[in-house]
Amino acid sequence: MEREVAIIAYAQTPYEADANASREMQVLQVAKAALEAVGLKQEDRYTVITANNDYLDGRTISNMRLVEPAAAWHKNESKVEMDGAYAAIYGLMRILSGDHDVALIIGESQASVYARWIPGIMMFDPTFDRQRWLLNEVSAAALQARAYMNAFGVSEEQIAGVAAKNLDNASRNPLAFNKLAGASSEKVLSSRKLYEPITELMVAPYCDGACALVLAAGEMAKKAEKPVWIKGVGFAHDSYLTERPLEEMTSLKMAAEKAYAMAGIKDPVSQVDLAEVHENFAHEELMGYEALGFCGRGEGGAFFDSGATKRDGKLPVNASGGAIGANVVCATGLARIIEAAIQIRGEAGERQIPGVKTAVATGQTGPCAQESVVFVLGGE
Repeated sequence: MEREVAIIAYAQTPYEADANASREMQVLQVAKAALEAVGLKQEDRYTVITANNDYLDGRTISNMRLVEPAAAWHKNESKVEMDGAYAAIYGLMRILSGDHDVALIIGESQASVYARWIPGIMMFDPTFDRQRWLLNEVSAAALQARAYMNAFGVSEEQIAGVAAKNLDNASRNPLAFNKLAGASSEKVLSSRKLYEPITELMVAPYCDGACALVLAAGEMAKKAEKPVWIKGVGFAHDSYLTERPLEEMTSLKMAAEKAYAMAGIKDPVSQVDLAEVHENFAHEELMGYEALGFCGRGEGGAFFDSGATKRDGKLPVNASGGAIGANVVCATGLARIIEAAIQIRGEAGERQIPGVKTAVATGQTGPCAQESVVFVLGGE
């Protein structure tokens, strides 16, 4: 990148099943905290990007009521309809253009006010899949999980093990709401079956919340306390789920290759200290290991069994609990970036992994991870 860009501040609300607060108040909370952390005021010059969705917010131009609480009054402001990791890319591009030195990125959603999986049906083919109501986010993920299991011999126990790991990790994260200290594969497998082979505890449940980060270049970045530098970024869009092999995450693989090339990462297992992977379902973390180059194709289950991705493993994954710990649609990927930055800055408290210098964070949107984003972050 021609300009060095850093994350210099961040803020998150607690993630809750029902926040008992409007999305406007949650956005105000994180915007105010993130700007105050670096001494920025509303009259200062910065651009604002929000991530929110018309279907989920139940209104067109869903960011229209967020201009004031997002500190975007009289600012260059825009939004993305996808995961917050895309908003981070949008803000990064505005800084790289030279038009701005500072960007405030915000992701939010309030799942407590809409039917959990119904809005996601609008992502599917309107001429066939949407009208038949057979596919939704969970049933599509079940097809993905079974395709992956059949192709590579991955077991339900291994998938359940990922969910158990993340539920236990979430118990150390005071912001997560879906947590279970000492969770086991047996507990996950005994939870309510949704669509074969997915059980309720394998799913990243939707929740309420918001998060924000501040990106900066130039003097603002250089003077910041403990800046976390964006070393590489990549994003990719795959075909619709009926037109691609579901046993692998091609978009994540392509995005990772771009980010690694930019960051000079040639051997992710030895060069990456921690990963925050956006896993809407537990099996997607196993698939993510492969797409991110942590192991070979079809080796995600074996890589998990090796213990490498546990908190004390050689490459901890989702020490925060991941999306399974808290899944705020339009903010989950942004939260992964924030959690990776928190680890690099050594501010993760009980969930801190020692010695994190380089971290990878991912975001996704679309059925079965149709679109993916990868950030490579590093400290001083």
